[in-house]
Amino acid sequence: MTVKFIGYIGFNDSSEIHAGPRSRVLDRDYVDAAARAQEAGGFDRVLIPFGSSSPESQIVAAHAAAITTRLGFLVAHRPGFTQPTLAARQLATLDQLSGGRVAVHIITGGADEEMARDGDVHTLKAERYLRSDEYLDVLKREWAEAAPFDHSGRFYEVRGGFSAVKPQNLPVFFGGSSPEAIEVAGRHADVYALWGETLEQVGEAVRAVRHAAAQHGRNPGFSLSLRPVIADTEEAAWKKADAITEKVRAQREAAGLPTSGHRPPNAGSLRLLETAQTQRRDTRLWTGVAALTGAAGNSTGLVGTPEQVADALLEYYDIGIDHFLIRGFEPLADAIDYGRDLIPLVRAKVAAREGTDKVALAG
Repeated sequence: MTVKFIGYIGFNDSSEIHAGPRSRVLDRDYVDAAARAQEAGGFDRVLIPFGSSSPESQIVAAHAAAITTRLGFLVAHRPGFTQPTLAARQLATLDQLSGGRVAVHIITGGADEEMARDGDVHTLKAERYLRSDEYLDVLKREWAEAAPFDHSGRFYEVRGGFSAVKPQNLPVFFGGSSPEAIEVAGRHADVYALWGETLEQVGEAVRAVRHAAAQHGRNPGFSLSLRPVIADTEEAAWKKADAITEKVRAQREAAGLPTSGHRPPNAGSLRLLETAQTQRRDTRLWTGVAALTGAAGNSTGLVGTPEQVADALLEYYDIGIDHFLIRGFEPLADAIDYGRDLIPLVRAKVAAREGTDKVALAG
């Protein structure tokens, strides 16, 4: 099993430890630098995020693809606001123009207030997963069908649907911890995406999704999202993590945002918040920021020297994780450090392990 690394291109060099954007909302110089640095650092892809008030992910991906040659792109996309027939052609066009470097991360949406900002004020979360399921049915038919097709469903009606442009290879990533999400993932996900939880919790999720996917004759990959904190010594790494925690606390208090008593609306955040009741889990899993922010998004990390963090990543690799989405709290600087100090180390350890396994099998 190979290992793949996914980085991250936000829209400026800001994060939870900084008070508001450190530059323009969309900083082209930062996007350019982040794309080039992560291509040079050996990342396989970078996630381009989606938000109800943020720049448009596909357009940012198109720009970044034009200034790189090898880097892949994981474009976050929310069903329900673009017709699936049009979205299929948009994504396939981007994939063709980039030379087959695009994947799509389907973000169904768990927070009602964010959905309402884009005009979706009536659907409940369970309905949104049903919509995502049907959306992906139509999307994939547009990519696969050699002749016009009809579709009649609860959310979409298509007559004579057909896309002349087809993707070269466009994997679908999908996340969500609710039973509805896992069922949709089993039907559609090429890669199921998880947030950084304990080894036991991740193992449970992998087994659940594999079971759901097996009902449809499918065998997806798995991506784990983490915020590694690395330093020359373990003591220095934990001090760095503690400093990040205090910076996040100070920024949230200054902005009048809560640091406790969170009640997130989605199952994934609820699970992660429960995990974050203890700041350190397993050997290296750090949950300090997740506890302060209500486990909103990718907010847990692994802490230690590059060697120690690489070994911790391999523990997840051993239970089925073959993609790691890693990003830091100093987005550009940390991406450069990961490319120099962490990614080559993990790849070498995986290669050594795979080589040992092959020798054992041959013997």
